[in-house]
Amino acid sequence: MKETLTSLFRNARNASRELVAIEDSVINAVLLDLADAIPAAAPSILEANRQDLERMDRSNPLYDRLLLDEKRLAAIADDIRNVASLPSPLNIVLEERRLPNGLQLKKATVPIGVIGIIYEARPNVTFDVFALCLKSGNATVLKGGSDAHASNTAIVKCIREILDRHAINPDTITLLPSEREAAGYMLNAVEHIDVIIPRGSQQLIDFVRQNASVPVIETGAGIVHTYIDKTADTAMAADIVFNAKTRRPSVCNALDTLLVHAGRIDDLQAFVAPLAEKQVIIYADETAYQALLGIYPETLLEHAHAEHFGTEFLSLRLSVRIVGSLDEAIRHIARYSSRHSEAIITNDPLAKAEFIKRVDAAAVYVNTSTAFTDGAQFGLGAEIGISTQKLHARGPMGLRELTSYKWIIEGEGQTRPL
Repeated sequence: MKETLTSLFRNARNASRELVAIEDSVINAVLLDLADAIPAAAPSILEANRQDLERMDRSNPLYDRLLLDEKRLAAIADDIRNVASLPSPLNIVLEERRLPNGLQLKKATVPIGVIGIIYEARPNVTFDVFALCLKSGNATVLKGGSDAHASNTAIVKCIREILDRHAINPDTITLLPSEREAAGYMLNAVEHIDVIIPRGSQQLIDFVRQNASVPVIETGAGIVHTYIDKTADTAMAADIVFNAKTRRPSVCNALDTLLVHAGRIDDLQAFVAPLAEKQVIIYADETAYQALLGIYPETLLEHAHAEHFGTEFLSLRLSVRIVGSLDEAIRHIARYSSRHSEAIITNDPLAKAEFIKRVDAAAVYVNTSTAFTDGAQFGLGAEIGISTQKLHARGPMGLRELTSYKWIIEGEGQTRPL
């Protein structure tokens, strides 16, 4: 396998060198043709997806992420068109100045080169990653999970046909075998891959971080909190909690833990009552449990234990804790957060300012749902992931985050003094 994979990595590197010479208009034409080709390719993609779904238990939180249908494919096509409509992130002059010796310096954006993505049961990622990487001039090496291999194979086949139609090297996108062994070689292909971006569970991210020699940008795992302050509007809080928890519970921006100021204990029922419609199981601390006992459906109310805080549920489950102050809420978040998305609901400008200043997360929300942590929602067209670290990129990673830069120095024969 090593020789085969090394050849694939080398081909991807060669394709990345060819991409820098392709005009943005050609890139846009490829993306638009791909979006238009998705309906025709839908039968084969959905059949492959059906085969993948048959192997997965419906109760698995990953099932919803694995699922493709015509509606989701149409949304993917729209996202690809959005990416095509965005300005190129390349050759943007970030800094420019003339030195006293006459040298003209410019710092301009360039592609990273070859981007490796390792991800789980998320076939939509295959389309998103390709669109963003192509638009930013990067070749892509994908290592999907075995759960979605049939879907990913059908999608990559569609993409490579479009690339070939435009006389662009099809090795611009490479799908590795589904075997776990391939991941090990990918994570250490330092001569051929410039950065690895994992998309998936904390377990996957930890595996990549611990085993990679290639630089890693951590994305994905979201342990998300919303704090209802003592001044929060009741109806607003209920709407936000319902949306953040139930819109798509299997995604990383979904709400996991609700923190409620002790002064609002009498309103706890109103905050969580709509969740019962979606059969959300609540793990309540003792104070919250007593407040909800006999009010929230008994079959959906359980005592919270230590493991229910700091857990990314990826399902219709929510932990609830009553806190005595804003400071206690912030301390809870600091202890359990994955630094993805955190929210406060308040009408107190001082509480708002304190929360924004002290909460360390890629996205900090005030009086709105954490469901908006998404590249398309942020106007980035799509995203390659949500970075939860601080080096190079943080939050939704769109086109600009998939570039590096280089210095360009122009002179008129200047030489440095000996």
